[in-house]
Amino acid sequence: MVFAIGLGRALGIAGSRWVHLLAGITWIGLLYYFNFVQTPSFATFEAGSRTEAVGKLVPRALWWFRMAAALTFVTGILILGFQDEFHADYFKTFSGMSIFAGALIATVMFLNVWLVIWPNQRIVIGNAQRTAAGQEADPAAAPAARKAALASRTNTLFSISVMWFMIGTSHWVAITQRFGFIPGSGKRAVWYIVVIALTALIEANALGLLGGYAPSPTRKFLDDHRQTIVAGFVLWAIYFALQLILSA
Repeated sequence: MVFAIGLGRALGIAGSRWVHLLAGITWIGLLYYFNFVQTPSFATFEAGSRTEAVGKLVPRALWWFRMAAALTFVTGILILGFQDEFHADYFKTFSGMSIFAGALIATVMFLNVWLVIWPNQRIVIGNAQRTAAGQEADPAAAPAARKAALASRTNTLFSISVMWFMIGTSHWVAITQRFGFIPGSGKRAVWYIVVIALTALIEANALGLLGGYAPSPTRKFLDDHRQTIVAGFVLWAIYFALQLILSA
């Protein structure tokens, strides 16, 4: 009986991590496809070709995209549930602090997919199907496309740091703990405040809470995928520098 329970737990740990990785690769891979390949390519299409692609290709890609996001989110929760060390004191360690950051940002990304990107893309897809059928265009399509694009670019920006926290935690952060670096309560507070504040600020910018959705200096880095990549690495560098400072 004890062996069966132990085996089941081991399979649960291994299985949830395996599926989490597969789903995460699919989710982020499609996110990069949308931002680095599809969006720039669609801008060069003729109107008729773009409308056909939006009506036929995009729905299929978005189905895999949101299912992968959901599966990544669910298996992430399972991984935490299977952790022996997952308790209140866990978040006092560098590993716990790092996982908290990754889980928080990934949760925001998941919510962006289901509550922002997908609802607005449905409007865009519906408009493409309407115009393809010779009907009048939906005036809500352009604003919806803008909202979806900003959320998608924001997820791209977040993804660089998320992958560092989720994959790097077991390597880089584990090394700091091996040498006895234990953050005090003051350092932990700084970390949590910075992570929550930066995430909230960037997300508020994507949701139009800081001056709407129109192009502006605060959203310039979201209007070009190359600038989004640079901004993503800048955000990661801020977190990495803070990790170095707090481990000193």
